[in-house]
Amino acid sequence: MKAHKKIALLPIGSKVVRSTMLAAGAALCLAGLLMVVFQFLALRSTLLRDLQVQARIVGNNSTAALLFSDARAAEEILGGLSASPSVQSANISLGSMPLAQFRRNGAPVPELPQSAGGESLHYYGMDYIEVQEPVRIDKKIVGSVSIRATLLPLYRRAFAFAGFTAIATLGSFALAWLLVRRMRAAVAQAEQNLHLLAHVDPVTCLPNRNAFNDKLAYTLKRADRQETAVSLLLLDLDNFKVVNDTLGHDTGDKLLRLVAERLTQTLRSTDIICRIGGDEFVVIVEPADDEVEPDQVARKILRALADPFMVETHQLFVSASIGVSVYPKDAGDSAAVIRCADIAMYHAKNKGKNAYEVFHEDMAAKASKRLALEANLRKALQNNELSLHYQPQIDVRSGRMRGMEVLARWNCAALGGPVSPAEFIPVAEESGVIVPLGRWVLQTAIRQAAAWRKMGLLEDIEHVAVNLSACQTKDVQLMYEVQALLMETGLPPRLLELEITEGVLMENVNANIALLHKIQAAGIHLSIDDFGTGYSSMAYLKRFPIDQLKIDRSFVNSVPGDGAAIAKAIIAMAHSLNLSVVAEGVETEEQVAFLSDAGCDVMQGFYFARPMPAEQLEALLREGKLWAA
Repeated sequence: MKAHKKIALLPIGSKVVRSTMLAAGAALCLAGLLMVVFQFLALRSTLLRDLQVQARIVGNNSTAALLFSDARAAEEILGGLSASPSVQSANISLGSMPLAQFRRNGAPVPELPQSAGGESLHYYGMDYIEVQEPVRIDKKIVGSVSIRATLLPLYRRAFAFAGFTAIATLGSFALAWLLVRRMRAAVAQAEQNLHLLAHVDPVTCLPNRNAFNDKLAYTLKRADRQETAVSLLLLDLDNFKVVNDTLGHDTGDKLLRLVAERLTQTLRSTDIICRIGGDEFVVIVEPADDEVEPDQVARKILRALADPFMVETHQLFVSASIGVSVYPKDAGDSAAVIRCADIAMYHAKNKGKNAYEVFHEDMAAKASKRLALEANLRKALQNNELSLHYQPQIDVRSGRMRGMEVLARWNCAALGGPVSPAEFIPVAEESGVIVPLGRWVLQTAIRQAAAWRKMGLLEDIEHVAVNLSACQTKDVQLMYEVQALLMETGLPPRLLELEITEGVLMENVNANIALLHKIQAAGIHLSIDDFGTGYSSMAYLKRFPIDQLKIDRSFVNSVPGDGAAIAKAIIAMAHSLNLSVVAEGVETEEQVAFLSDAGCDVMQGFYFARPMPAEQLEALLREGKLWAA
């Protein structure tokens, strides 16, 4: 791939690490300083007690000398202090008059004044200590003994202790630095993996839908400043599903990679190529002031795809339907220009595929169909056209049904029968119908779960999962309604699981965190759906009070294979945060084996069971079916 097609990863700052290490270093230094000071004070107190004991011993031995005023005998007694290297000088006083002295190398004599009351005295100088003890004969004070000792040996010991403490502190700091660096490297790698999940398509290594939205918004702003035009080409590979169905998803993924490489080699370095869906690619072309240029790019793509692709031993032919729209001629914002390209692309498919169409006003009939869809959707609840299907979630270790996901289905007579959720859910979200629709889904699912519980069918079931839309998360009445339903039906909150997509969570992080805390406080299980397709990072996941991650099916489709490393990274990261992991969209035995080995906790998908009506699921619950995982 060319360099401009890759997504540059932003370097992770080390301010937090530096702040943490500085705080740790300051704490270690302060602790070391306190230990040194404590050690010095302890040694000084010990020396004081020793000097006081020596003074008392000298005093007891000198009572006769004081009684007879025998200075020579007193000096001989003081001479015994020469054995103590810290003692510098001493004297014996008779009353207030010196009787005898001891001085080592001309050291100053003790200067403590005579105690009037006969108390023991001591004084600390910068480099010395003096003590004075009274001498008593028959409980009468007849004199005193004063001793002066140097503190220099204590300072040397304190400095030695400080040196050892400094070495230990530096060693601890160095060890902590190494541990923090290793931990930071692991976190950085995990965040890098999440960044790739958010911005890079794991199959083709092209920018994904999220990156495309960012790039398109930036390109349109630049076009406004420069007063230029931008063309958008939306490609949908024709009959790609046939490749997946006949040769398998692994072959399909390899074909997608080859298509991405050929597009990259065919187009200019300034053209931006993204994969935004299963078999959908989009190309941003700028500038596009020449109206002929988008046609030329579309024809160039069709010619490039005309040559066969060799995938292992298979020679595959691929064609594409391309829709072209031009900004600002066809639309005034990014959503509208995408919609126009999408309308044109479907017109190209209806032409017979392997073709391109440039958007024009006549294609607005597409909007009419959407209006019809919305109008009928608003009446669907009143007409009892909606129903719930349930897809089992299988515990990997036990093979038992551990939970189920609730899915809405719509059978509209006015539109000719069943309408795909992929069609009506986006319309419901855009029109606001999703709020009453979501409320109905919650009410019906909770009441059905409560009924099953009363029948004793949910003994092995941990959660009944219901999806919340972006509009529902903004509804201030949501928690009141959910708690009222739980109280009305008697369903324990732990049996209800609410799923919120990663993209919805990241729309308004602080508000959604507050909502998640309310849900958690109510005892309801929380799960992030479609994980890996949004902008979240490990820092955000730590803030979210969640219980579970659901790996998006786009990553499950690419395992084992290119998606293996990403799937393993998500599972490992989730387990490191004490979160369980559900893989959705599991369709093959190979995927089951890989995800089991990777430590995935729960799986759901067509491999185990398709979504089914409540009656059919109830039969499975009664049967207690076991699946081999």
